[in-house]
Amino acid sequence: MLARPGLPDFEYIRAETPQDVFRLLGEKGDKIKLLMGGTDLFIQMRDRSEGAEILLDVKYLPGMQEINFNKKKGLTVGAAVTLNQLSIHPDVKTHYGILSQSADTVGNYQLRNRATLGGNLCNASPSADLAPAALVYEGTVCLTGPDGNRELGVDEFMIGPGKTALKAGEFLTGLHFSIPPPDAVGQYLKLGRSKKGDLAIVGVAVLGYSDSEVPSGFRFRIGLNSTAPTPYRVPQAEELLAQNQITEEILNQAADEAMKVSAPIEDVRATALYQKKMVRNLTFKSLKEVWDLLKKS
Repeated sequence: MLARPGLPDFEYIRAETPQDVFRLLGEKGDKIKLLMGGTDLFIQMRDRSEGAEILLDVKYLPGMQEINFNKKKGLTVGAAVTLNQLSIHPDVKTHYGILSQSADTVGNYQLRNRATLGGNLCNASPSADLAPAALVYEGTVCLTGPDGNRELGVDEFMIGPGKTALKAGEFLTGLHFSIPPPDAVGQYLKLGRSKKGDLAIVGVAVLGYSDSEVPSGFRFRIGLNSTAPTPYRVPQAEELLAQNQITEEILNQAADEAMKVSAPIEDVRATALYQKKMVRNLTFKSLKEVWDLLKKS
């Protein structure tokens, strides 16, 4: 058996300021790739699906590796924060538990020491494990470029497999999450070919909380990955749960809605039919478990 090819030759540059990034991106164009953790990029380079003459390391720029929580303003996470840092941070675990849970499902411990939140989203994989959590917490991505800073909802950032809304010269500096409702509870359930560490065949994040302004008295946010070109919310199911008394029948109907809107493809991991059925099963299981927690609170 032939050995896998090694990495192609490349030049490594460590960015010292954002202006370094803007200048080099403007000068080198497609010849340069930004580096944070590199866990996806190095594999793509090894397999020759991604080429780069220069790797520009941006993780040492100010704020890129910081996690800051404010009880009024919420949570800001630098794009180069590793998944291990995210999974064990006390404020993340207390207030944004689904982020912590989903970070802990990625790869293995050694990989999570390199893999970053920003890289997980910028890779724009349909199976990105952090995306469902970022969607249900209604996060915003913080971008900077030669023309200044801007913010986009996570739901606007990933626009297709491997494609983001980044403009030429821009890069992701972090994500911001507002304070969740005070009684919010949630979880991330992931189905892979192995118990831990595999890419998601289906991933479902559910956040539930009380809301006296809707007929049911509760709201649920549902985020899914790996079953459409991009991770996505299920507004049809969310509205159904807001407008009707929460019963097991209604939870089943919401799970049916999630299955209807899923659009998985056939690949080596699973058939499309199997994935659709698992969307239904995992959505129902997540909703039921979150509902049981809400009733106890």
